[in-house]
Amino acid sequence: MPMPPPKPSTEGRRDRQVFHEMGQIVRALETTGPQRPDELARLVGASFWEPNRFDRALSFAVADGLVYRTSDGALAAPG
Repeated sequence: MPMPPPKPSTEGRRDRQVFHEMGQIVRALETTGPQRPDELARLVGASFWEPNRFDRALSFAVADGLVYRTSDGALAAPG
């Protein structure tokens, strides 16, 4: 009996670069502590990234539990 097809994903395809970008985001938060999204983007140099790459990497990092939003809207790394 053949295996069923994989479930459809709504998160989109990940590429190798997005894992690198996610790592940059997590390291910045681990080093500096919780940050507002605009300040985090500045810290990782997101203005030099391709358009929408920061938001995409941040969304994946949040979805994977590597980053979470604090009650005041800042972003933080667990632990």
